[in-house]
Amino acid sequence: MAAHELIVGGQRSGKSRRAEGLALRWQAAGGRVAVIATALAADDEMRARIAHHRATRPAGFGTVEAPLALAAALRQADGANTLIVVDCLTLWLVNWLMPAGGAPDAPGWQAEREALLALLPRLQSPVVFVSNEVGWGVSPLGREVRDYVDELGRLNQDVARRCARLTLMVAGQAWSRPVEEAPDA
Repeated sequence: MAAHELIVGGQRSGKSRRAEGLALRWQAAGGRVAVIATALAADDEMRARIAHHRATRPAGFGTVEAPLALAAALRQADGANTLIVVDCLTLWLVNWLMPAGGAPDAPGWQAEREALLALLPRLQSPVVFVSNEVGWGVSPLGREVRDYVDELGRLNQDVARRCARLTLMVAGQAWSRPVEEAPDA
């Protein structure tokens, strides 16, 4: 099994920058880098964020846009000499459970989630996942948002159990450690 890593933290904590730094080191050692981007450009502000990420992405990084079909994108990018960066699980979940202009697809989400978790141990590529840690704040007032926060917490835990390393980003600084095997894993 490839050594995967989950990078979590708050908004603007340095998660994507950390993932990019790991990818640049991989590339400098002769490896290939594939970025799987999960964001959808649903409004002007998000279009600007996506444009900024595209414009500042290092040369030589391949990019696949996969707002929903993450497992298929991982299978497509997989290779022994390829590091895959998934940026980010947070928006991937939004696309499923809180889509702009549409209804949530809970059955589709569960199938895609299970496909991702089943695929991770079989990949040749190491994967660096980026995700937000949103459960540290005030409990949201709306049921839909509380359900989202709960589901993201469960997703982060399940992905972390399939990773070799967990990194918490705080104010641009990384706190990193190997993942302990979970008793129920």
